[in-house]
Amino acid sequence: MNADQITPLLEEWLEADFSFRKVGATAKSIAALPPEEQEFILDWTKRVASSNPEIAWQFARRAPALIGGMDRRLMQAWVLGACDVYDRQGLRHALTVMEEADHFAGRQLEMTAGVLFEDVAGVLGNFLHGLSGRSLALRQGQEAYTDTETIFLPKVLARFPARADNFKLAKAMAALLWAQIRFGTLRDDLAMACARFPDPERALHQLHGLETLRLTARIQRELPGLHRDMLHLGKQLGEGLPPGWSPLAQRLTQADAGLRDSLALLTQALRLPDFRPWCYQGSLRMEAVRATRKGREEKEKARLRVKLAELLQEHGHRADGSGRAIRTRPHQFGARAHDEAGRLDLELTLDELPLTPPEDVKALLTSVWLDFGEIPPEYLVPAGEGEYDPSQLVEQTADPDSVWQGTYHEEGATFYPEWDMGREHYRKDWCVMREKEVPPAEDGFHRLTLEKYAGLIKHLRRGFEAMRDEDRVEKRQAQGDDVDIDALVEALADARDGREMSDRLFTRLHRAERNIAVAFMVDMSGSTKGWINEAEREALILLCEALELLRDRYAIYGFSGITRKRCELFRIKTFDEPYSDLVKARICGIQPQEYTRMGFAIRHLTRLLGDVEARTRVLVTLSDGRPDDYFDGYRGPYGIEDTRMALVEARRAGIHPFCITIDREARDYLPHMYGAARYIILDDVRQLPMKVSDIYRRLTT
Repeated sequence: MNADQITPLLEEWLEADFSFRKVGATAKSIAALPPEEQEFILDWTKRVASSNPEIAWQFARRAPALIGGMDRRLMQAWVLGACDVYDRQGLRHALTVMEEADHFAGRQLEMTAGVLFEDVAGVLGNFLHGLSGRSLALRQGQEAYTDTETIFLPKVLARFPARADNFKLAKAMAALLWAQIRFGTLRDDLAMACARFPDPERALHQLHGLETLRLTARIQRELPGLHRDMLHLGKQLGEGLPPGWSPLAQRLTQADAGLRDSLALLTQALRLPDFRPWCYQGSLRMEAVRATRKGREEKEKARLRVKLAELLQEHGHRADGSGRAIRTRPHQFGARAHDEAGRLDLELTLDELPLTPPEDVKALLTSVWLDFGEIPPEYLVPAGEGEYDPSQLVEQTADPDSVWQGTYHEEGATFYPEWDMGREHYRKDWCVMREKEVPPAEDGFHRLTLEKYAGLIKHLRRGFEAMRDEDRVEKRQAQGDDVDIDALVEALADARDGREMSDRLFTRLHRAERNIAVAFMVDMSGSTKGWINEAEREALILLCEALELLRDRYAIYGFSGITRKRCELFRIKTFDEPYSDLVKARICGIQPQEYTRMGFAIRHLTRLLGDVEARTRVLVTLSDGRPDDYFDGYRGPYGIEDTRMALVEARRAGIHPFCITIDREARDYLPHMYGAARYIILDDVRQLPMKVSDIYRRLTT
């Protein structure tokens, strides 16, 4: 394409008539590029313009100078990162990200070999999982650091001209941050320890350097292969020790060196030149460490003491010769740490005798030991009856209704991405979702429904009984549950006649498992008010009455939302919950809420279904209309495309989605979302109670 062809495209996408942007020079720069590079820049300009024309304009201006030397993946990550920042923080911050392109342009050779966090997160997550100590999460951050529960790495690492070296750098960063937790760097408040010096900030910097030397030596002993990679990286950058640091390094590389040695050497280090941070060193964020540890310590103390009380109840009595329980002396727990060959193992004792702790107790002991370097005696005292409020022993979640009121905050919520059809990419962590319980309603609706459909219920039960692979008795088995009388009589007759007596004298009950898990996703938007809501509730009651015969695992959730910041999923019945009076009352309590934002609900139920062990997983949606949310553009093609992408994700996860709708216009969009044979349209909502069980039977047989 020439400049005259490119100019009107840019003017349209960038709204040049309204913004007075002069696109002529940019069009000429793009026209001078090879066709594939033109296509790449114009495609991404159009995509980004759907989010914000100014960001797209900044991309189009800078891209021609970058594309010759910058890896395409990194260019995408750069501009998508700007879009993500725009989504959360606004245009001013997004334009700051766009200005990073000038920085990238000066490092084009390196940027062609950079690694993205999203590319290495899976591998490094498994790597961290295999290391000893506390289970650690891996997240993207502005820089490399840890808060003792999560390791943060930058979005892009491009320090070296070879991609393999940049991956090694990411791995080395993760390992050193793990080592800070595992080998005691963050056991003390380092900022407080440095506060006594005239320049606390410089003291913390030098202490960080001392600990980097000590921890690198520990990695050399525990992970020698990785240490060789770390040496290789440092050699390429010419990293080494400042003058006068060698005696300090010699002491800190000894096997018994600990944080106390670094602190003892700090005064000497302050007289020496500043330690130049090594490439994999990362940062110290002591404020993040303090906040995380403060929230963890009391909870872990309470949980451990309660667990020890349970263990004491189970193991804390000795038996005499007659088998009667006797009490000897006050029981006492102890704990010893074994730290050999890089593996940390905590041994629990009761009255000085070894006791094999459950995995959750072992994890608690390990976490406490990492914080203190020992298990404090007060942590090993079993909790007395009523000493702790049980609600304080689990993670607290904010009440959804109070969270939505006043100033909005996202603490405790679950985040899901959303597909942006214009950007052709996900908006990361875009939907803020909270689970809520449907308030039970004791209004007699359940009883009235059973009376209204008494004849239909009998028919449904007969149909579902036929679906069930009924238990059958297999006769003449070599082993089994009961004696086969007929086979025994024949065997005795054979023995009396002098023939060999058969050993197949038992019966066995054969059970064939259906091994099916089904999640019902019920539309609770405001448009279901009236007949639709009543029909949904009746259908769920009839379905549950029939499903109880099959013993299939099933769950029921409602969904609604108003903007991306208030996506609500309503628990009606979980997979592990029996069909009880409480569940019946929740079904009766289903009431219309807000709008029909569907993508987040499909993604959440896909996750829940994925956690269920089943051969067949089905997701059934009951809805009265197309995806729609009034306030933030989630309507029309945008909402349909996000829902379609969520369904694609479900199918990739091995889940079979199906939709039951009463929207007579659904033929315009359901085939695109679900596929031609994955939905049914009911002309009359009153058919729903009678049809839903037939549909279920068709889906699961």
